[in-house]
Amino acid sequence: MTTQTWFADAKLGIFVHWGIYAVDGVAESWSFFNGEVSYESYMQQLGRFTAARYDAEEWAELFEKAGARYAVLTAKHHDGVALWKTAHSDVNVVERTPAGRDLVAPFTEALRRHDLKVGLYFSHLDWSHPDYPYRSLAQLRAAPTVEAPENWDRFLTFHRDQLREVVTGYRPDLLWFDGEWEIPEPLWRMDEVHADLVTMKPDTVFNGRLLGHGDYSTPEQGAPITPPEGPWELCYTINNSWGHREADRDHKPLSFLIQLFVETIGAGGNLLLDVGPRPDGTIPSEQASRLEGLGRWIRRNEEAVYGTERGIPSGHFHGPTTLSKDRRTLYVFAFDPPRDHLTIRGLKNEVKRISVVGTGETPAHRRVGGMDPVPGVLLIDAPATCDRYVTAVAVELDGELELYRGEGRG
Repeated sequence: MTTQTWFADAKLGIFVHWGIYAVDGVAESWSFFNGEVSYESYMQQLGRFTAARYDAEEWAELFEKAGARYAVLTAKHHDGVALWKTAHSDVNVVERTPAGRDLVAPFTEALRRHDLKVGLYFSHLDWSHPDYPYRSLAQLRAAPTVEAPENWDRFLTFHRDQLREVVTGYRPDLLWFDGEWEIPEPLWRMDEVHADLVTMKPDTVFNGRLLGHGDYSTPEQGAPITPPEGPWELCYTINNSWGHREADRDHKPLSFLIQLFVETIGAGGNLLLDVGPRPDGTIPSEQASRLEGLGRWIRRNEEAVYGTERGIPSGHFHGPTTLSKDRRTLYVFAFDPPRDHLTIRGLKNEVKRISVVGTGETPAHRRVGGMDPVPGVLLIDAPATCDRYVTAVAVELDGELELYRGEGRG
């Protein structure tokens, strides 16, 4: 299995934003950068970050129940606080927090025991490093460029050294980069970074923030109206925060998250759904229950999810669709129980069989209208029993999918 094959068929990943910012429930790194709290106040959270109930095995079990095929942990966010004992900075949870241990190793080991791919988030920038040019928004506005090349060279050495620790120490399947935007692209010298990473672990998948060397794009908090042609991933929060914020109780309904997932895979993407553990390492029940609910829906409809690719263009069916890899089965998804018919337009194939995924019901179907070369409209009777959230219907074809995309007969 190639790198891109596993990623494209993963469909669901879990993003884990965990760090000292969970202690006071402030925004991860941005809270001091934007001036909401002082840098000193933010870093005082180090003394109260315990990870006392962190159980990576429980996390992995939950992610597996959710139907995820990979997970991504924030090994180091923009605040520079590493979740492992880095030899290149004392700003890490092993030396500076009551947790006192490597938090990345248990994560990677537990995921692999559950056959989940390991992703690690790594911020290019580091707002705690003395040689990085900015620590606040005011500094960035005052000097929006690198003014001390010798300092920058030292920072790049630090950046590369930490990355080597991550790759050689944990062998991630995926590196999820962030924090590249403040410095002009040539100064990062990403060609060198990419070459070094590929030499260390050739099969690593990189997100698009490796500046010209990424394998897929990563829109956040909103799916693109016109999805990318290649692999992509939608990063999305269950409430309105990436990390744990006790005051944020605005959790999205499970029904919405399932619909979002279906829309994403129907457009050829993966959903990277975020959780924010508490400072003790426990995942809030509101988030865990939604992951479990999503997993139950996926298990009921597994054949319409895994082993599929992006569906047919909009206009042929009013809703998301996926297509089996052999292009001989089209899966259509109904968000609301249909009152009358499901309709598919422009389908040139003959239909061998139609069934409701999860129940096996075989609703009747027929074609109406049509005049050569325009095929008639396929009408599928409303299923007698629909899924509580999203109903998947399998349309088995007499060959590989053929669609009419013309303008009709004049």
